[in-house]
Amino acid sequence: MLRAFGTALFSVSAVCQTVTFGPKPFLAETDASVVPMPSFDVSTLPPGTFGEDTVSSGVAQDRVQHKGVVSRSVKRTLEDQKELYLAPFKPSNFKWDALVLAGTAGLLVADRHIENNLPGGHYQFYQDSSNIAIGGLAASLAGVWIYGIKGDHPHAKEFGYLELETLVNTFLIYAPMQLIAGRQRPGEGNGHGDFLRHSGINTSFPGGHAMFTWAMATVAAHEYPKPWVQALAYTAALTVTASRFLARDHWSSDMFVGSALGIAIGTHIFHSRCDPEISDSCRHHLRNFKMLDSPQPSRGALTPTEDIPLVR
Repeated sequence: MLRAFGTALFSVSAVCQTVTFGPKPFLAETDASVVPMPSFDVSTLPPGTFGEDTVSSGVAQDRVQHKGVVSRSVKRTLEDQKELYLAPFKPSNFKWDALVLAGTAGLLVADRHIENNLPGGHYQFYQDSSNIAIGGLAASLAGVWIYGIKGDHPHAKEFGYLELETLVNTFLIYAPMQLIAGRQRPGEGNGHGDFLRHSGINTSFPGGHAMFTWAMATVAAHEYPKPWVQALAYTAALTVTASRFLARDHWSSDMFVGSALGIAIGTHIFHSRCDPEISDSCRHHLRNFKMLDSPQPSRGALTPTEDIPLVR
């Protein structure tokens, strides 16, 4: 009995194992009918699909544009500096060179005599007048530039860019001259205005306030050649020059050289960088320049009253 019972038990167990864990024919048929899914590759998507890619692309483009603007500005400034330093050696400027050199030499000789005969006192009044004049001029010019940028006015925007470029070039000429001259101000040292006595750029020669103010005023007077604009600009420059001189901050030769350099730099930057399609005075200057370059016009050439097509 035990043997029969044991045989029956193991037989049932074998059948259960076969039914539970054995292979099922219908599963094999089902697996054969499954279709594999296609693979997904992110790299195949076009750039900019995700927000991060778009932002990164925009940032990279802004960086490239920023580098382009900086490189162009540096290149323009270097070109301006080269032209400004070579300008005194052009034959057409020899007469102006002679005038400035003669005036400077005469004032260097007369500096002490002029200084000793200046009216005394009111030094603070002269200082305040200088600060108000140069501050008012600078604020007015900056206001015109902001107006041009905010309202998208090409003429005002060009004016602001030319003013900025003029100030940069003025500083790059002013700083080396200050370092080289090293002149003592009135009241310093032995009171003779000796040169080569300073090692910084806060010295007497040339007059910095006059140089920067006349440069700004010259660009403004050329860009907007209206009588009232010219009167205001040149009056501000003259006020700064006279008040700094009367305040005993500079010698007369310092102010003369600073004023002459400021006018020369402002005139050169405007004529070389202005846009004839925007500025009437720029167009007028280039028209005259072309006429001077063509002393023998051919038959049928344009008369001075006709418009000359300009290519910039």
